[in-house]
Amino acid sequence: MAASDEGYQHIEHGFEPVFDEHSRVLLLGSFPSVLSRANAFYYGNPQNRFWRVMAACLGVPVPPNEGDFLASGEPATLDASWDVIESCDIKGSSDASIRNVVPAHIERITDAAPIEQVICNGGTAGRLYKRYLQERTGLPAIVLPSTSPANAAWRLERLVERWREAVDWAAL
Repeated sequence: MAASDEGYQHIEHGFEPVFDEHSRVLLLGSFPSVLSRANAFYYGNPQNRFWRVMAACLGVPVPPNEGDFLASGEPATLDASWDVIESCDIKGSSDASIRNVVPAHIERITDAAPIEQVICNGGTAGRLYKRYLQERTGLPAIVLPSTSPANAAWRLERLVERWREAVDWAAL
């Protein structure tokens, strides 16, 4: 292995998209973090602020087990969620290290649900979506600041404010 390949692993996504036949809004991340992959759950790193941002935007409490958010019955908490990448070479959880991308088979969702809006969680997800999936969906994406702990420049309050102004949550 070349020195530039040190630390890279080829990783498969590992868990299924969340959606049903009524889903209209698709939220896309880039690729699950090490902790999310270990937990086989979206935004499974407790330092990721995604679930807290969602709760604040929707005006609901974060369930004790953030994974319960999907089953909480709150309106459109996650209408549909997946990641842009099905598999890639990556160092740990670093989006900046992603290479050799195999994009997600997005038609699994778009063929089964009337998706009207795509929201990308972070610039990497937005760039990858535009490069690999936008032509296939025919939908532009709203790209919001990442909720990842790596995006330390954005405090929780600022993230909530930006996510609220970008998305008409009542329409979800």
